[in-house]
Amino acid sequence: MLPIETEADFAAWMGSIQARMEGALARHLPGAQQAPARLHQAMRYAALEGGKRVRPLLTFAAGELVGADPARLDVAACAVEMVHSYSLVHDDMPCIDDDILRRGKRTVHVEYDEATALLVGDALQTLAFQLLAEHTAAGDAATQLDMLRTLAVAAGSRGMAGGQAIDLESTGKTLSQTELEFMHVRKTGALISAAVKLGALCAGPCPAALEQYANRVGLAFQVVDDVLDTEASTATLGKTAGKDSKQGKPTYVSAMGVARARQFAEELRLGAHAALDTLGSGARTRRLRQVADFVVLRKF
Repeated sequence: MLPIETEADFAAWMGSIQARMEGALARHLPGAQQAPARLHQAMRYAALEGGKRVRPLLTFAAGELVGADPARLDVAACAVEMVHSYSLVHDDMPCIDDDILRRGKRTVHVEYDEATALLVGDALQTLAFQLLAEHTAAGDAATQLDMLRTLAVAAGSRGMAGGQAIDLESTGKTLSQTELEFMHVRKTGALISAAVKLGALCAGPCPAALEQYANRVGLAFQVVDDVLDTEASTATLGKTAGKDSKQGKPTYVSAMGVARARQFAEELRLGAHAALDTLGSGARTRRLRQVADFVVLRKF
């Protein structure tokens, strides 16, 4: 466990980034009364007032390591969070996971309707790329193109969408740990890795060690998610607990049991810390280490 003063320091920093993101998303999303108003209201409903904002936390932590301009980090973090929010809207629809609760409130297709939810996801995804295209990244076009490519690959068939397709195909099957990792490196890990890389790209090239860190944190996030889906309540999670098991989806818990899954998450956390060792210690990597700890030790 972290010392109490360290926990308080991280909690304050996390709260400041979460508040900053709420303001940045509110500014970059279309206004609630801007036509078509119902679609824009639903987009704001999906993206605002909810979630841990883990991906923006990682973007800002990586940006802090390389000394990136906070205004650039705002744009990069908003783009990642919009893609993440779009994925949640689509995942919750009846054709995929058919869920009614997300981030402690009714899912978009329940609050509005299925057609609107489909359009919300489409619009949030395209707005993410619009933001990256309109705002200068690190002063040169090559870096801006790299940021666009990074997010596109993470969201597409070689990343999040592909991982979701594998997840759907795997329902009712037993997967090995290797097969689970192949799926979740894409479904969950790809966008988390992109969040880290985009933060670094706001100031220049992304160090290879930072990508190694991101890959381990991304996988750890999913392992812990699987454990919490088994152990935590719906009220704590803000989404329906136990749904993966009921739907027959393969998870790290079903593959290795709760105890081994927790041990694996801890191994990934230590591996993430080790990847950062080549980048320095102390203040330079402090936030990245703290976010890795939060991802693995969280209770929600």
